[in-house]
Amino acid sequence: MIGADDVRRIALSLPETVEKEAWSMPTFRVAGRMFVTVPDDETSFAVRCPRHEREELIAAEPEKFWVPPHEASSAWVRVRLAALEDLDELRDILVDSWRQAAPDRLADTVPAPGPSTS
Repeated sequence: MIGADDVRRIALSLPETVEKEAWSMPTFRVAGRMFVTVPDDETSFAVRCPRHEREELIAAEPEKFWVPPHEASSAWVRVRLAALEDLDELRDILVDSWRQAAPDRLADTVPAPGPSTS
């Protein structure tokens, strides 16, 4: 089963990522910009997501993606760990969020998530 330790391991494997506690939970940042948080119940995590894409994600997979009321105006989405298919999907989600936060000099150092071409 995919858990918060997997989120931490993958997030920290991305270039220049650091872990910092904020709001009594682990957050992960690149160049000072947060790209993932793991709330204390460790059943989900939050990532950056443009609002127009967020609504599509939630509509397509409401069992996986959601937004708590207090985050409705943000550009973040929550992801239920138990609903993820595998570690590749987790990595794709984390990389997408990391690329949104990373400065241009870093963003291209990690390939964009997507279907494998092999």
